[in-house]
Amino acid sequence: MSEICYYEILQVSKSCSGGELKKAYRKLAMKFHPDRNPDDKEAEEQFKTVNEAYQILSDESKRSIYDRYGRAGLEGQGSRSSGFGGGNMDDVMDMFNSMFGGGGGGGFGRQSRRDPSQKYALDFEIELPLKFHEAVFGCEKKVDIRYKSSCNDCKGTGAKDAKLDTCNYCKGQGQVLMRQGAMQFAQTCPQCQGQGQSIKEACGGCKGKGYHEEEDSVTVNIPAGVDSGNRLRAQGYGNEGKNGQRGDLYLTFIVEEDAHFIRNGNDIYIEVPVFFTQAILGETLSIPALEGELKLELKQSTKDKEQFIFEGEGVADVHGGRKGRLVAQVQMTLPKKINEEQKALLEKLQESYGVESHPHNSTFDSAFDRVKSWFKG
Repeated sequence: MSEICYYEILQVSKSCSGGELKKAYRKLAMKFHPDRNPDDKEAEEQFKTVNEAYQILSDESKRSIYDRYGRAGLEGQGSRSSGFGGGNMDDVMDMFNSMFGGGGGGGFGRQSRRDPSQKYALDFEIELPLKFHEAVFGCEKKVDIRYKSSCNDCKGTGAKDAKLDTCNYCKGQGQVLMRQGAMQFAQTCPQCQGQGQSIKEACGGCKGKGYHEEEDSVTVNIPAGVDSGNRLRAQGYGNEGKNGQRGDLYLTFIVEEDAHFIRNGNDIYIEVPVFFTQAILGETLSIPALEGELKLELKQSTKDKEQFIFEGEGVADVHGGRKGRLVAQVQMTLPKKINEEQKALLEKLQESYGVESHPHNSTFDSAFDRVKSWFKG
């Protein structure tokens, strides 16, 4: 019922051009190509997924079918289509008519054309907030929605008794010719928005809108690893058209931030407060991780902002499943105040290091000499 869509796999928008599609594909294909990732099964699977998405979206007819019916429209007898290879268009039409209840080969053609009198798009998109852990580990969500349904009283026209007049601005053409210098071009009629017809009297049932709003709910399984901006499609939960068929609902995720973990792609960062004596002496610390805890071994003289990498402790990739890294970064802390006993101990410690405890002296000796030379006659 829900799936990560091909556009999301290629990281492009649904309205992207062929050039943008090709550019995105080349980038991802190069990243996951088997020659660049030898013996990496996950990269190989991602490469196959990227290729599959591009093969569909780069073909205008397949892309049109996918936009309307999703992956189900590209499957036959319950198995993944190989791209309609070896079949003819009549076979494809028959397949879709059987799946979606069309009436013969011409029936599919009529369904696929957009009805110019349809006052709203069948697909629509909403934002879905997710907790940090819900995005990382995946979850099941019940989402309440409101969708548009064509008004029966006016047959979706917005006009009383479905009576429309021919638009007097474009004379029913839906387009008007505009001239700019020597150039002439057509644009959508601003009076009727391209319908070629206008409302003489508004429908009382829908107040001229052409639709009513209905309530519904959909339960979606959100895969582990999604992030803000990722989209999930719930097929058949969009707006309802005049023929009773519903479009698709697109859910765009907005993931809240966590108090301790910072996410960057599939990597997780965490700041580890370390007292200066711990950093100097070295110590083994227990730090939180996504799935429990990890042991962080501080070596002697650990530096502030130093990073410790834990491979495979990050977020699972939403497409391939491979986990990123957990990066633990040291945040050095100093005492806010010291008593007399502590001060004496620190002074004794400093003296024990001798010249090493005053590194600024050796660093700035030559600088002082140069500054003095600037003012000599």
